[in-house]
Amino acid sequence: MPLRKRSSGSDSAAVADSRFMRRALALARRARGATRPNPMVGAVLVRNGRILGEGWHQRAGQPHAEIEALRDADRHGRKPRGATLYVTLEPCCTHGRTPPCTEAIIAAGIRRVVVAATDPNPAHAGHGFDLLRAAGIRVEHGLLARTATELNAGFNHWIVHHTPLITLKAAFTLDGRIATSTGESKWITSPASRARVQQLRAAHDAILVGIQTILADDPSLTLRKGATERAPIRLVLDSRARTPRTSRLVSDAHAAATIIVAKASAPARRVAALRRYVTVWLDPGPGPRIDLHWLVGELGRFPVTSLLVEGGGEVHAAFLEARLAHRTAFFYGPKVIGGTDAPRGVAGEGFQSLEDAPRLVGLRHRRFGDDLLVEACIEQGEVTPARRS
Repeated sequence: MPLRKRSSGSDSAAVADSRFMRRALALARRARGATRPNPMVGAVLVRNGRILGEGWHQRAGQPHAEIEALRDADRHGRKPRGATLYVTLEPCCTHGRTPPCTEAIIAAGIRRVVVAATDPNPAHAGHGFDLLRAAGIRVEHGLLARTATELNAGFNHWIVHHTPLITLKAAFTLDGRIATSTGESKWITSPASRARVQQLRAAHDAILVGIQTILADDPSLTLRKGATERAPIRLVLDSRARTPRTSRLVSDAHAAATIIVAKASAPARRVAALRRYVTVWLDPGPGPRIDLHWLVGELGRFPVTSLLVEGGGEVHAAFLEARLAHRTAFFYGPKVIGGTDAPRGVAGEGFQSLEDAPRLVGLRHRRFGDDLLVEACIEQGEVTPARRS
């Protein structure tokens, strides 16, 4: 049953529930970047206000958070019978790469289970709750559900649509430019904003740029040295396979995580040379440009659950025109470049009417030093809640 508003006499219990669920969410975040394609999940086992055990899902194919919490309690000689389990996502009830968590919960003698986000998959939604209740366990859900759902936004979208959640990220001047007419772009935004970009990269399975970004800036697209998260996949839209062998994405220690996306008509010699160091995907379709719908489908099958697009103006425009982008993360630095030749953050042919232009909803803004980050959802990019495999 959903969590109900408690009477004043139960306020302390409500506070305790929130505290333990926040702890479970903090544990889930420890696996950021490591569980693809599974969600991040945390669990805390409590009796009489004392934590008996806790854990999180650390990597796909390894035990889920509930099992880790039970094992943690066992390692400390603490019996879970009669305890309350706090978990950020509805316990799985089917066999996948791991056994159902519901069976372990029932066998452990758990008295009460408090869940944040519900599994929305029609084939599984609520079934875990039903099995637990049938075993006499009290089940409550909905506590901090919004936070838990947002934690796994990419997975939530992918598990329903089989394609990644796509976020467009860019750093603009106040007049919407991303570089000067001579190509200078370092640095439009502050170190605080660039630190936030590192967090965004760590939260996504893959990062995508266009070939012009490679030729102009030779970015590394890696996480800051010392980061513990798994390095994201790096993709380059490069229809003619022009990425230089000396570019960082091809020659650095993370080259195995690089995918060059070219057309099947690209020069075979260039493709073969790149394949000595990185993965190359060939778009078999007609025309000179990469078919983004084909690419997004391939990414979903890979699987990539979330994609951060850090391309230039043409790449951003292509995703918007194809109606494939779901979110924006636009940083604005306190500068004005001007000029007709300075590249814009969103280029392309543009939309011919305001009615056709993508509408941004749920705008949020934050300050990073003197910069402003504006985040929003693109109206047609609805995110659906999660399930686990």
